[in-house]
Amino acid sequence: MDNKLIFDKSIKGRKAFNLPKLDVPDYTNTLSNLFSREEKVNLPEVSENELQRHFVNLSTKNYHIDKNMYPLGSCTMKYNPKINEVTARLDGFSNIHPLQDDKSVQGALEMMYNLQNDLGEISGMSGISLQPAAGAHGEFAGILAIRRYHEYHEELDKRTKILVPNSAHGTNPASAAMCGFKVVSVNSLENGQVDIEDLKTKLDDDIAGMMLTNPNTVGIFEQNIEEICELVHSVGGLMYMDGANLNAILGLARPGDMGFDVMHFNLHKTFSTPHGGGGPGSGPVGVNDKLKEYLPKPVVENHDGLFVLKCDCQQTIGRLHAFWGNFAMMVRAYTYIRMLGAKGLKAVAENSIINANYVLHRLKNHFDAPYASEKIMHEAILSSHTLKKKYEVSTLDVAKRLMDYNFHPPTVYFPLIVHECLMVEPTETESKENLDAFCDAMIKIAEEAASNPELVKTAPHNLDTGRLDDAYAAKNINVCCRVDF
Repeated sequence: MDNKLIFDKSIKGRKAFNLPKLDVPDYTNTLSNLFSREEKVNLPEVSENELQRHFVNLSTKNYHIDKNMYPLGSCTMKYNPKINEVTARLDGFSNIHPLQDDKSVQGALEMMYNLQNDLGEISGMSGISLQPAAGAHGEFAGILAIRRYHEYHEELDKRTKILVPNSAHGTNPASAAMCGFKVVSVNSLENGQVDIEDLKTKLDDDIAGMMLTNPNTVGIFEQNIEEICELVHSVGGLMYMDGANLNAILGLARPGDMGFDVMHFNLHKTFSTPHGGGGPGSGPVGVNDKLKEYLPKPVVENHDGLFVLKCDCQQTIGRLHAFWGNFAMMVRAYTYIRMLGAKGLKAVAENSIINANYVLHRLKNHFDAPYASEKIMHEAILSSHTLKKKYEVSTLDVAKRLMDYNFHPPTVYFPLIVHECLMVEPTETESKENLDAFCDAMIKIAEEAASNPELVKTAPHNLDTGRLDDAYAAKNINVCCRVDF
């Protein structure tokens, strides 16, 4: 198998293009030094065939959803229906320009307006902005809205803290800190839920709000969510919901009804938009009546049948993204929602819960399962703590060995409150046969850890590249990258 870098294949003088003779003036050498590089860029020189073969070869090594399942926990839906790609490529959506007049793109604006309404109905929120370009961007928008709310009510000077459970996604404290708030951690109980008594000790009139994921990061629904919201509201704070795990409650419960004031939606985690390679993302933010005036602009409004982008919200936090946001992601999410309908969305939640519980049931006797006695929802939390203690086989070893069985590893070492954590989210879209194949592989690895631990500790064995020396790579990044620009 060819594992050479494209730079290793470079032969001076070769090229993969053949351009016609220039028939316009050449101003290349007249450019200001401000717009040109002083040094020569060391690009590889290869033929067209070599170039094409190199990248096709790389693509065959890539792992993607069309090959097998992604058991990553709390990460992404891992399902991108092909019909979404068809609708996103319709001429009326793909061949428009963001600078066109509203009247010339009524179909696109109507779609955005309907998506806003659908997300509002799903979440119980009265105002939706489609502007944010990712989940973390939606978090940022939501916390900015909370900040603007306290600023408008002349309380920002004293509202300096945001409460965050110690099991939260790392983006939560990051978003709060970026908005100028001090992050205060709230402890979790052994069952993974918020410690109400610890929360009470941290409530004061300096609290701006609390960020919370429900179901939470260990896959459990916060049974005391109404009490939590009431407690935070009682001191003048606002409640923010991280919508990362929304697919587990679609059609079953609505954040707005629970008492949340603001939330974001991960369109890739719940509504089937692609998110491979880090993007493109889309993280709409929803708010209740308290915060509607603070939404980022613009939002789409219906003025007697004419759809317009409104940009004059008096207390808006402003624009967070150029033009309309990541429009093609909105088309994909809207397609998914309209094709499923209310009953289909509810089935998404029910199937995600069934699948996660099935995986936990099959694996709980082979790995540590700290929340096996709880009613889990969309994901199963496992741990390799016992394997490491008995056989020195770590969670990372298990993840690497799973690759030999042609499965992408689950999320590892998160949440941090679970030692040697393996977070498995089978999602609503995998069949029982696929789940059994995954569980069989995991059980086999647990058996290998006991009978032949060295096999697991040195995995993977069946891939083009074996286990890397992470410590060496981190310390010698220039040597490992071998790219000289």
